[in-house]
Amino acid sequence: MNAYLDLLRTRGVARIIAAQLVARFPSGMLSLGFLIHIEHLFHSYGAAGLVLAATSVGQAISGPVTSRWMGRWGMRPVLIATTTVCAVALTTIALAQMPLWGFMIAGLVAGLSYPPVQPAVRTIYPKMVNSRQLTPLFSLDASAQELIWIAGPVVVTLVAIQVSTVAGIFISVFFLVVGGAWFISSPELGRVRIPRSKRRFGVVLKRPAVLLSTVVGFLLVGSCAAVEAGVVATFGEGGAEAGLVLGIWAVASLVGGLGFGNIPIGPWALARRMFIVFVGSTLAVFAFEFWSISATLVIAGLGIAPALAVMFSIVSATVKFSDTAEAYGWVGTGQLIGAALGSAVAGFLIDGYGPDGGFVAAAAFAFAGFLVPVFFRRAHPDLRGRDASPLPDTEPVPLPPS
Repeated sequence: MNAYLDLLRTRGVARIIAAQLVARFPSGMLSLGFLIHIEHLFHSYGAAGLVLAATSVGQAISGPVTSRWMGRWGMRPVLIATTTVCAVALTTIALAQMPLWGFMIAGLVAGLSYPPVQPAVRTIYPKMVNSRQLTPLFSLDASAQELIWIAGPVVVTLVAIQVSTVAGIFISVFFLVVGGAWFISSPELGRVRIPRSKRRFGVVLKRPAVLLSTVVGFLLVGSCAAVEAGVVATFGEGGAEAGLVLGIWAVASLVGGLGFGNIPIGPWALARRMFIVFVGSTLAVFAFEFWSISATLVIAGLGIAPALAVMFSIVSATVKFSDTAEAYGWVGTGQLIGAALGSAVAGFLIDGYGPDGGFVAAAAFAFAGFLVPVFFRRAHPDLRGRDASPLPDTEPVPLPPS
């Protein structure tokens, strides 16, 4: 814990973590918020899955693109523009009376304009701390991200069930706008300038660690989203048990992230953490009531934040600073698509086989997320004893004639 306390005492670290956490909170709320709202309107989880799929297409296109734009036009202009458009699109989904295709178009626009806060803050971190503090900072940030992916759905579930599905989406808009304004106004965004990348768009995916993190992040968050859908379907829309179960899951993930944050990252680190998620998700298929489901999700939760921390660290350690924003854009896109696709797949399985279908989908995503780093372990760098800071950008320096 001393490492984390030292980090939080470092100038600006606590503030930037809090600001980006609030700004990114809708990432963990929108999939489940859309699922509940569209199902309430059309009485079909499948219809909700189509809106989520449209949103995921937009996010897939925009994530790396808007991240790369930050190196061209600056972080603040890009973040202001995307936040504004996304807020309008989400408000339309909450209030408009449209056919299903209208909601799909609005979801596509929301995905295309989703603000690239995650790539921005991941790029800023190495400039705020020394190399010794960077890996613990990624672990601390991963634990905070679990509040987004797990505590976020707790909030949106409780609001959507206890108040209204419209209010569930508007709480996401609130975090998007208020958190975005806080993050955009942070002094660090003015101090750090992302160099303009000299490489073609998408070339960073040739880095094995970036591709590995993108794929495993997609599968991990897809598993989380499927669990969330399964929990909501299990306990229905009439009680608060779903929110409580997801809250217990969030606590377990936080404990895992903080407890395992200082363990050296070897080549099997990601596979081991994903195996923990797989075991817990599989056991959830056989759980049948509040306490048994909570217990299995505690097991799964212990591996989530540590797995995310490994992904952030291996990406940082293997790309140049000018490519970090785009690299994290691809990783973030994978996670966001995973959230949408996980909810969509779980929704169709729930329609066909009942609430257990959500947990089956979660186990399948987690199992694939375990197998990928096993079979492609050579893409996983060994960071034991190594600096996780990005590679410096270098170029020839002209010398005066002798």
